[in-house]
Amino acid sequence: QVQLVESGGGLVQAGGSLRLSCAASGNTYRTYIMGWYRQAPGKQRELVATITSGDTSNYADSVKGRFTISRDNAKNTVYLQMNSLKPDDTAVYYCNARRIGFSYWGQGTQVTVSS
Repeated sequence: QVQLVESGGGLVQAGGSLRLSCAASGNTYRTYIMGWYRQAPGKQRELVATITSGDTSNYADSVKGRFTISRDNAKNTVYLQMNSLKPDDTAVYYCNARRIGFSYWGQGTQVTVSS
């Protein structure tokens, strides 16, 4: 089993930056595809970015060129660097770890971007 704890959310002005962190427990962390998802009020949860154990990353079109996902396997941590933030990026951001037959979620961290 994997436990995920997110941190780094907060309030930022449009155009600003934040870095989210997700610390994972468990010695099988490296076998999981790690991802960030977000859910805005009244909307469905959506994919933001994912990264494989081989560091192949994938991004939603809405964040390409502004967000960067990375992972530090030595620290069992995945990061989401968010630059040029927009009010539309306001949401609760969730960390996810998945592999065939398993999917784990963190508790979420709030990101609020003011205009």
